[in-house]
Amino acid sequence: MSSSKQQGGLLGGLIRLSADNPITTLLITAMIAAFGWISMLTSPMDAVPDLSDPQVIIYTDWAGRSPDQVEDQITFPLSSQLLSTPGVETVRGQSFFGLSLLYVIFDESVDPYWARTRVLETITSAEASLPSGVSPTLGPDASGVGWIYMYALTDTSGNNDLADLRELQDWELKFALESVSGVAEVASIGGFVKQFQVIIDPNKLINYGVTLNEVADAIRASNQETGGRVLEVAGHEHMIRGIGEIQNLDDLRGVLIKVGSDGAPVTIGEVAEVAFGSEMRRGVAELNGEGEVVGGIVVMRQGENALTVIDAVKQRISELQPSLPDGVELITTYDRSGLINGSINTLRETVIQEMLVVSFIVLLFLMHFPSSVVAVLTLPVAILIAFIPLRAQGFSINIMSLGGIAVAIGAMVDGSIIIVENIHQRLAKWREEGELEEKRRVITQAMVEVGPSIFISLLVITVSFLPVFTLQATEGRLFKPLAWTKTWAMAGGAILAVTATPALAVLLIGRGSSNPKSERLNGLLTAVYEPVVRWTLRHKRLVIGIALALFASTIPIWRGLDSEFMPPLNEGAILHMPTAPPGMSIGQASEVLQAMDRKIRAIPEVETVFGKMGRADTATDPAPLGMAETTITIKPREEWREGLTWQGLINELDAAVQTPGMPNIWWMPIRTRTEMLSTGVRSPLAVQLFGPDIESIERAGVDIERILKAEIPEGRSAFAERSGGGFYLD
Repeated sequence: MSSSKQQGGLLGGLIRLSADNPITTLLITAMIAAFGWISMLTSPMDAVPDLSDPQVIIYTDWAGRSPDQVEDQITFPLSSQLLSTPGVETVRGQSFFGLSLLYVIFDESVDPYWARTRVLETITSAEASLPSGVSPTLGPDASGVGWIYMYALTDTSGNNDLADLRELQDWELKFALESVSGVAEVASIGGFVKQFQVIIDPNKLINYGVTLNEVADAIRASNQETGGRVLEVAGHEHMIRGIGEIQNLDDLRGVLIKVGSDGAPVTIGEVAEVAFGSEMRRGVAELNGEGEVVGGIVVMRQGENALTVIDAVKQRISELQPSLPDGVELITTYDRSGLINGSINTLRETVIQEMLVVSFIVLLFLMHFPSSVVAVLTLPVAILIAFIPLRAQGFSINIMSLGGIAVAIGAMVDGSIIIVENIHQRLAKWREEGELEEKRRVITQAMVEVGPSIFISLLVITVSFLPVFTLQATEGRLFKPLAWTKTWAMAGGAILAVTATPALAVLLIGRGSSNPKSERLNGLLTAVYEPVVRWTLRHKRLVIGIALALFASTIPIWRGLDSEFMPPLNEGAILHMPTAPPGMSIGQASEVLQAMDRKIRAIPEVETVFGKMGRADTATDPAPLGMAETTITIKPREEWREGLTWQGLINELDAAVQTPGMPNIWWMPIRTRTEMLSTGVRSPLAVQLFGPDIESIERAGVDIERILKAEIPEGRSAFAERSGGGFYLD
């Protein structure tokens, strides 16, 4: 009890000090608020918290090898060695045709860059046990929400084909955008990567006595430069160099392989046909059902400010637009900044509305405008104070962290309202009794009476979110920003209740007087409230029994409610993700993708349709060739048909796009990327199978797929991965 009194005395002294020095107190408060404003502006901004685990992606190219070879000689050996890396929780591997992808998931306490260093050490030591010429590479330092901006390159002039557009993307736009601060990489998708191709004639090799290795060695040796010494000519030093870089097809045809037995040179052109061709494609891009295009995906570095990076990318694109070839157009197909700004603006409006409501209520009951100003001014300052520790903790400003502010506002203003109300009560009593005590002293004493109790009560409310801080993994990453923001905002409100509020009260309330109408209104409310309280106290058992009965009646309703870990966030865009059975060719994939996109684009509410089938040139995209990822941007809600809901739009899209063998999945882009990189699953619900071999697992998976389709009418689709599928020519 004595310690409580001592604490109250300290708080009372702080209130008196603030009231006696109002100008100094408000100047210090303004400086802290300015620091909070700077912290808010420099904090990362995104639509949602980054829910992905700390992870490192390893991709390894082994051209021409089948998935089972890649699995046995790369994916499995690397996975087994990475499991012993400190802090690793899971290693998930995927083997494709000519490619291995490994996702090393770390404990959430591990620093991502420390994790990358340890993984690099492990794969460096493991490289000796891999096949010759195979070199694992770390993926970008990006998370599951790193895909922040996408665009497509189209040509309306007919002067640039898909190979030209891909060359423009890979050698100009890609490098220009990767130089933007905060961009981890720019991934290319679609088009044709131009190659010099040497098509060997086996019969000519035999005739000239040339081996395939000799041809490869000759090309490799000829496509390089070498240096010599220096030659002095006319008093000037000339550096000698040998230029052997292949510039055109004739250079390649003229490469010397060997000298024949008759002394005649044997060149590449004599044993092979040399021509331009394209690299084998494992992904295509399509726009609005009108045909193939070349696409670019901007991947943000982990922990960066998404809004700032997107703005910088768009600024760089505007600078590059004039330099694009005639007829080439860069079309934005996905831009997350709209979602980020929309989320922030919505919550900003909510906060402003709550502040206006608080002002109106205070003004209504006190009939004194300066008093409402005292209560309301502390709100934005407390919010700004909350951003100081949030910035230091590295949290981003997103819909969850801003939601914590919205939750805290109601309790934050209670302290100021109670202080202002008590001041008016004491002033009214002071006027009635005609005391000689000066007005400022009366106001200060009124604040000292309730200030310490308010401070403690606000701290009690602040710590009520402590259980949220015990959440771990995805749950913690989702709810901790809300809990921390609410906690810091409440702490700021508690501090202001015993510092800034007394200073404002002395300056504003001390110079005005309350309205007698407010006293009549309060008296009316008291007249209504007091009989109810007295009746409740006389019938305590009855009131408690009724309350318990009402509580019990809610249990069946609660148990019947649907449950969801995270309610779906309407991102303003939809991701369409049907998957074809294994074995689909690149040409068939392009045709199917264009047909689906054309049907989607026919829906009036659809703005653009950017279809992708297969994987982009990035380690953050584990999509096989048969999996489509179509990003659909939707028009603003005011342009929709009357009465159409979001679910109705999804149902209409699902009915319009029905491709045999490719069940539909409609999801949100950010959530999908997070789920896929964290769990490897691209739908909200999945069944994982474990077994002795691929064939048994696939057979059981197909049986489960058939059962789920038949016995769960609520499900829109069910699809089993054909892990061992594919066609092989041995």
